[in-house]
Amino acid sequence: MAKRVYIGVGGKARKVKKIYIGVAGVARKVKKAYIGVGGVARIFWSGGALEYYGTATALSSGRTYHAAATVGNYALFGGGYSYSSGYMTTVDAYSASLIRSTPTALSEARYDLAGVAVGSYALFGGGSNSSTYGASTVVDAYNASLTRSTPTALSVARTALGAAAIGNYALFAGGHQGTSSKSGYYSTVDAYNASLTRSTPTALSVARYKLAAAAVGNYALFIGGYYYDGEDQMNSTTIDVYNTSLTRSTMTAAQVCFGNAAATVGDYILYVRNNSANSVVASIDASLTKGTAASLSTARYDLAAMTLGDFALFGGGCTSSSSRSAVVDSYDTSLTMTVATSLSLAREYPQGIQVGDYGLFAGGNNGSSSGSYSAVVDVYTI
Repeated sequence: MAKRVYIGVGGKARKVKKIYIGVAGVARKVKKAYIGVGGVARIFWSGGALEYYGTATALSSGRTYHAAATVGNYALFGGGYSYSSGYMTTVDAYSASLIRSTPTALSEARYDLAGVAVGSYALFGGGSNSSTYGASTVVDAYNASLTRSTPTALSVARTALGAAAIGNYALFAGGHQGTSSKSGYYSTVDAYNASLTRSTPTALSVARYKLAAAAVGNYALFIGGYYYDGEDQMNSTTIDVYNTSLTRSTMTAAQVCFGNAAATVGDYILYVRNNSANSVVASIDASLTKGTAASLSTARYDLAAMTLGDFALFGGGCTSSSSRSAVVDSYDTSLTMTVATSLSLAREYPQGIQVGDYGLFAGGNNGSSSGSYSAVVDVYTI
């Protein structure tokens, strides 16, 4: 379904920004317009406003700790863990029309892997690959036709790593060796260019895992995570910054941040504390200036963040160890926060990604019973 309306002007398609209809001789702006699809009213015009679209076809199986990346006209959800299937190789693909398919599976079953796109490829790298929490070096690449290849492996096997793209590079940074060792943290950074050639730029300034990652302007940022201080695992406020030439600099975060709790909107990266119920949202702009944004409407952790057009969405999470959340908070390019329609199912650790005019929150743990891993895909659109 199209979420944009075009008209022909001088032989060229021009995007319609506003629609009006005449009411009692007065032009009234159309805020929303719907068409019927399968007996259901689906919005096809919202004048640039964020809308909840509904649910798409569910994932082929419920899972958590999976990864997401977009390539061409497809959003891919790869790997993960489920109570019934254990470590997973499954990849679900959603087209820009929200049609689900299941392309060739990952070459190795694993969870806590990282997803990122570069050039004409979506990459899934690293992760835990066994019941003993062993780490993987495998990188699976999918092109725009969803054909899978396996480029040069990561230089070091690791799980719970961060991934971000900047310029012509996709970066996989940090991670853990996958055992119970408190000291098995890595600072390694592997870079893949648009031809999938691997290089190893300057390492992170602090070895750590479960770090958050996002890009803004000419910079990819790896924020926070856990590091080892010689005695115990600690929360990090370090941010390592890589420019388009892969030169590294460092700065200090306003608060600790973990996992999927960072997203880009306009000229800002927004990130939230993601290891305890917290509502404070910090920002970093394209000049690397730090600031703050309006707080989340509900303090929570283990949430997902994604970019959808001119909005950053923070969805799901936990408000306590026994209570999952369905809340979705939205930030526009002016960092104004609004509360969007909630997810159809409260859950932690969903994955969020954009494809075409849609933003998808997929999977996660709904916590209703042991092994309650969700296959639900909630869809938002503009």
